[in-house]
Amino acid sequence: MRSMIEASRNEDGCLSYSYGQDVLDTGLIHIRELWRDQTALDLHFASKHISEWRKTWPQLGIGDRNLQVYEVNEPRQT
Repeated sequence: MRSMIEASRNEDGCLSYSYGQDVLDTGLIHIRELWRDQTALDLHFASKHISEWRKTWPQLGIGDRNLQVYEVNEPRQT
């Protein structure tokens, strides 16, 4: 996971990339990513480290994946 985070954070267009374990659901990991634009995200999904990471899923017990992409304009403070 560390190498995946570091490789992703080093990609052009990555503004934020982190993992967090769910406090109430043991084994559930939330991934939060923020990319400059769709092109940067598409390049991320096509990257070598993503392919290598996905190959490790069975041995890590990673099964389900619920990917949701949100398009956001400018952040604002509340």
